[in-house]
Amino acid sequence: MPDVTFTVDGKKLTAPAGTLLIEACRKAGIEVPAFCYYPGLSLQAACRMCVVRQEKVPKLQTACTTTVAEGQVFVTESPEIVQARKATIELLLGNHPLDCPVCDAGGECELQDMTFKYGAGESLYTEAKQHREEQQWSPAVFFDRPRCILCYRCVRMCGEGMDVWALGIQNRGVGAVIAPNMEDHLDCEQCGMCIDVCPVGALTSGSYRYHTRPWEMKHVSTVCTHCGDGCKVTLGVRQGTDGSDIIRADNRDKSGINGDFLCAKGRFGFDFVENQERLTKPLVRNGSGKLEPTTWENALRIAGGKLKEVRDSQGGAAIGVVGSNRTTNEENYLLQKFARTVLGTNNIDHQRTTDYGGFAAAIAGNEGKAASMRDAGTAPAILLAGGDPTNEHPLLAWQIRSNVRLNKARLYIAHHRSIKLERQAKAIQGLPPAGYRDLTTILDQNESEFAKAVMAEESLLVIFGEEFQGNEVGKFVSWGLRRGNVRFAFLGDYVNSRGAADMGLLPDLLPGYVPVAEPGVFAQEYAGLPAKAGMTQPEMFNAAAEGRLGALLVVGANPVKARSLDPAGLKNTFLIVQDMFLTETAAIADVVFPAASLYEKTGTVTNTFGDVQLVQKAADKAGTRPDFEILVRLAAAMGVDVKALVPFGKGGVRADLGQSRGAQSGEADRHAVWMAAQGLEPRLSPFDPLAVLDEIERLVPAYALDRLNLFSGNDVRTEPGFVLVSALIKPRPDLVRPAHDTLFTSGTLGRYSRGLQQLEVHQSQQPRLAETAAD
Repeated sequence: MPDVTFTVDGKKLTAPAGTLLIEACRKAGIEVPAFCYYPGLSLQAACRMCVVRQEKVPKLQTACTTTVAEGQVFVTESPEIVQARKATIELLLGNHPLDCPVCDAGGECELQDMTFKYGAGESLYTEAKQHREEQQWSPAVFFDRPRCILCYRCVRMCGEGMDVWALGIQNRGVGAVIAPNMEDHLDCEQCGMCIDVCPVGALTSGSYRYHTRPWEMKHVSTVCTHCGDGCKVTLGVRQGTDGSDIIRADNRDKSGINGDFLCAKGRFGFDFVENQERLTKPLVRNGSGKLEPTTWENALRIAGGKLKEVRDSQGGAAIGVVGSNRTTNEENYLLQKFARTVLGTNNIDHQRTTDYGGFAAAIAGNEGKAASMRDAGTAPAILLAGGDPTNEHPLLAWQIRSNVRLNKARLYIAHHRSIKLERQAKAIQGLPPAGYRDLTTILDQNESEFAKAVMAEESLLVIFGEEFQGNEVGKFVSWGLRRGNVRFAFLGDYVNSRGAADMGLLPDLLPGYVPVAEPGVFAQEYAGLPAKAGMTQPEMFNAAAEGRLGALLVVGANPVKARSLDPAGLKNTFLIVQDMFLTETAAIADVVFPAASLYEKTGTVTNTFGDVQLVQKAADKAGTRPDFEILVRLAAAMGVDVKALVPFGKGGVRADLGQSRGAQSGEADRHAVWMAAQGLEPRLSPFDPLAVLDEIERLVPAYALDRLNLFSGNDVRTEPGFVLVSALIKPRPDLVRPAHDTLFTSGTLGRYSRGLQQLEVHQSQQPRLAETAAD
């Protein structure tokens, strides 16, 4: 719509015609208070806090429902308006408990803030307040009825935003109350979005309530460690007895790719870091065959010595390496470089949940055809083929729902079963479980209503799931490339499944999907790079069972459980494991190193759409170390010059390590982001992951990142179209094993998260309700 000019408090403003006054004011830096208004939700006008005076209108108007037009004049602050807001606050406090000292929202409460600004020093109400006992609606959600101010944010967020409709309103007038769909408890997706949007302390989190105060925590923005969507999460951290403890997870700053959205795993699934079974000391198998605690120095000496012995006596081909989907890009890159240049082997693989190599081969040489997660929230038309975003990719489901609801996007679904997003779909195409290979034929024939609608779209965002494997990936992408004006996204399971493949945790491909047989620039960078492709994960375990694998290094993975392996097959292989817990694989290892979680390290990760984000260290656990540091120390224990592994301190670089202390600290902080973005920060430590990021950007064309955006905390796209056409690889669908985690499961981490386990049990006890929208 065309821009219009209007006046607010004597200041000329410009905004598109039809913009809500409250939004136009906020963008101009003019704060208009509101309790019921929330961006992206329907208008309620229930609280009356946002009243303003509009010229030539007799009554005060609500800024959350008033749209701007040419020549309008508004006043947002005057004695009349202050008195109106003061009266509203007095009404709200009439039955509101004065328990701010113990309320979880204390210090973050919007009602508290407005009371300080507009509230009266005394009240005209003398009636006794009506007390009600606090209700537990689920393991995650508690409701304190007297604190509720009936803004209806929670009801609208649950219904409009999440399409769950688990909250509603009982009774009318002064008797109105927020109520859950199961009378006294919730049957929903347990996302906790209702807690975050609550402007007061009426809805509180089971994992945070009565634990601490907001000002006692340090708030750190990082990336959720669970699914492949890559949501930014703000962790509230407080110093504990054995490190820094994570007390709360939310994203109220709305600074990430996910806006203000977080699912149950992101909001409540952080407690695995404090699990009592967490490893905090290295373990070494003694002479009697039992694992016993030891020092880091001793464990590194034993592990490094054995790896060196096997390499020197049997060759690098007798060593295998298994990587992780949850370690950072820098750790994954370092792991494959360690395997190829230190161990002298291409026997490196990881648990492949999606055939990203096949996707890279299909899209090779076609720049601008890969979508980002943000595109799912803005694309005018979306074709979803396979996958179940609601359960496996909650942020993607949120983006699609919001896009359909707010932008009138058109969603087309092709699937072998019914999924929740069908409520938003314009057309649906049923397929047999093995019928995805025929989808392009159905579309090209253009006979069904579904095909006609899809083919009529001028542009299309194509999102497809793990149902596409092998040659089907290339066939589907080729169809989109021929059609034109199509962008693609391939869904994978974990936080860095895409990054693990991009960084070369593959036996036949180097970082950036460069073939081992045609290493290009890596031939000069990697001294002693083996020329022959290595063994895949199944081949490594077969070799171990046959006595041909002398040593195996497993980093952040549990292949014994994932692949249902017989532990006896590894009895003749020296097994080294880096993990947070004594998993089935770690339990049979000869050396176990306690590793840090993603919340306890720095680096970057790449979500399933190819968006790269910065991971920041939020917490700390005494006795553990990041996988990056363990690998560097392991290389040093083998007698390797770590400068050949990590590019730090080159050219005699020196720096004053105290430069960010004292009077210069503020200046150093202001300059830090710009220096990092320009690549000017000196790399002084072999344990600096960003030193490896520099090398990644130099050697992997797809990772030529916008560093200023990245280090400012934003998501940055990669470009898989830069992959060389010569990197086309033979599809191996037999190696792909999708995890298909749900809203309350997350591989190994889910097993050690008490919060997720409680939610899973709670939801399993609920009767299945019909999946029909309330509207």
